[in-house]
Amino acid sequence: MTWWSSPEDDEPEFDESSVRVRPNRKGNKPRTKTRPGHEDALTGRILSVDRGRYTVMLDENLPTERRVTAARASELRKHAVVTGDRVDIVGDTTGAEGSLARIVRIVPRTTLLRRSADDTDAVERVIVANADQMLIVVAAANPEPRIRLVDRYLVAAYDAGVSPILCITKTDLADPAVFLSNFAGLDLPVFQSRDDAMPLEQISEALVGHDTVFVGHSGVGKSTLVNALVPAAKRAVGVVNLVTGRGRHTSSSTISLRLETDAGRGWVIDTPGVRSFGLGHINTDNILKAFTDLNTVAEKCPRGCTHLPDSPDCAIIEAVEAGELGDTGKARLDSLQRLLATFAAAPSH
Repeated sequence: MTWWSSPEDDEPEFDESSVRVRPNRKGNKPRTKTRPGHEDALTGRILSVDRGRYTVMLDENLPTERRVTAARASELRKHAVVTGDRVDIVGDTTGAEGSLARIVRIVPRTTLLRRSADDTDAVERVIVANADQMLIVVAAANPEPRIRLVDRYLVAAYDAGVSPILCITKTDLADPAVFLSNFAGLDLPVFQSRDDAMPLEQISEALVGHDTVFVGHSGVGKSTLVNALVPAAKRAVGVVNLVTGRGRHTSSSTISLRLETDAGRGWVIDTPGVRSFGLGHINTDNILKAFTDLNTVAEKCPRGCTHLPDSPDCAIIEAVEAGELGDTGKARLDSLQRLLATFAAAPSH
């Protein structure tokens, strides 16, 4: 300030352009619900899931085939991505060490195999997506075979639209004939295996060209069979407790393993062993649909027919009693009724 000026003359002049605008916490970009189309996304197969990281196979069966590590995009945070899913990914898809791609879409699933914690729990646990076969592994002894657990696997398979196959192991310890008689009425391929003679060629032939999920009680020899079919798998093998007769859980996660044979390729999807299989999510109509011959006859049943032995005027029961369904009719009806009863016995139903 000079001696000839007043204090007001030295005050700076301000206008609107001098005001600093503080950015908001979420940035200055306008919010929009429009998501990018990701037209450049590549489609791959989920091989395994581990703590929020997904191993994805890209360019399957091509010279450029590679495995990529990916994470879920934020828009998928409410959607479960599981082994067997086909997904679209963007970002770094080179598969180089330390790279991370992003899963932006789940391709519509063809099948979805699920279970609940128990029969009263309506919350489903997704086991695998897009499998078209289920190989149920059960031991003839040590541990003893559980008919009802196999029934539950069959119910879940029929509900998901997955074709079941049965493999009974350890037949050198016990004759499986009595156990297998419970499933005589089903169109169920059966393989018998013993420690010194696994029918690997026949089983492999049934798996080529398919995505087959392996399920079984802990200790039945599922991991041993997987290792024999896919030597590079190196799945941990457990033992059965001699006191409790129970197997120890060895596989802790679901993983897809490629089967390589002279006849072609397939996918073996190994799952952790379980001792229970809840059916809280099952639609009983899908059980009957698996018995195509009985389902046709059921069209004549009264509305609300349960097809169980005490069901009045059941057309299936009447047709079997009349001999209209041939020699296998009674066995198939018994199998159907046992599966329906397994579900009907659930407390929530």
